[in-house]
Amino acid sequence: MASTTAFEQLRTTRPRATPQRGHAESVAVPADPVQAALAHLAAHCRKMPPVAALGVRPLGYDGRSLRLGAPLAANVNDKGCAFGGSLGGLMTLAGWGWVTLRLQLQGLEAEVYVADSQVKFIAPLYEDLVAEAMPAAGESWETFLETLDRYGKARIAMQARVPMPAGGEAAVFTGRFVALRPMR
Repeated sequence: MASTTAFEQLRTTRPRATPQRGHAESVAVPADPVQAALAHLAAHCRKMPPVAALGVRPLGYDGRSLRLGAPLAANVNDKGCAFGGSLGGLMTLAGWGWVTLRLQLQGLEAEVYVADSQVKFIAPLYEDLVAEAMPAAGESWETFLETLDRYGKARIAMQARVPMPAGGEAAVFTGRFVALRPMR
């Protein structure tokens, strides 16, 4: 994959929360828009039964890439490693989640769909799953937004991977996602 070095530079964002005024310390609201958007994404994932069954949770967003995780125990196959469908699903969700998160951070409403994708399975994974997604090389978020504004729909190519704990990749993904603005 051409931009593997970009993936190697990922940082995990740690959640930061601030108590909401007038509430006890145990009730917290995210302190910044990224944390609020990650919390919204997590809640959205829990509402989709197949995604909830995977145990998907946002791990962080660093301004360039989104990281999602899922426990191996909920995604294990008959060989004791990660189920291929779970790997493909998690990478698809990471690409979808990246577009959804960025739209939310822009204050834009749109439905995001996967248009097409390709997955390559490279090695068995015997650890919890982590998928990292970002736009494919040469893609422009600004062009995507301009197209969405002008036509009410836009597409963007994304790439994702599931890294191995000791280095390398368990699987890689490429796909296109489409955003459609609500009809007015």
